[in-house]
Amino acid sequence: MQLPNVQAPREAPPGRLVSDPRQEWMRIALREAEKAAASGEVPVGAIVVGPSGEILSRAHNRPISECDPTAHAEILALRKAAKKSGNYRLDGCRLIVTIEPCPMCAGAAVHARVAEIIYGADDPKTGAVRTLYRIASDQRLNHHAYVISGVLAEECSALMAEFFRSRR
Repeated sequence: MQLPNVQAPREAPPGRLVSDPRQEWMRIALREAEKAAASGEVPVGAIVVGPSGEILSRAHNRPISECDPTAHAEILALRKAAKKSGNYRLDGCRLIVTIEPCPMCAGAAVHARVAEIIYGADDPKTGAVRTLYRIASDQRLNHHAYVISGVLAEECSALMAEFFRSRR
């Protein structure tokens, strides 16, 4: 599948900065993560961006408030995007998430057939697209997603660290 072009940073007129849309999307996901933290949930935020760059959904972690172990930000964002698009297959879509997806979320992204997974900080404990496992690129699976890591990694990591520091 051909991945739709993302507006890459381009040369700007003097005095003007042109931002990378991946950073803009991650900032939206970070705002979602902040909502999770404010409600006592682990601060993870996610959005799904459609093939033409429109935001189809946004979500944040809610397993505690929903009393649902599957209510991770990625799962909730994928569900909303599928409903909005009227299709469980999210061909050409991008999943943007503040922390590397866990095995459940990486598997859901593969089943949803997202074209790209963009995340902020690596997750050394449960990361399943780069750190511990590589579910999105496992050749034994019938679909693969292109993975981009490290987008606003410092901000994403700092939010997570501050959340857990405040809990100790």
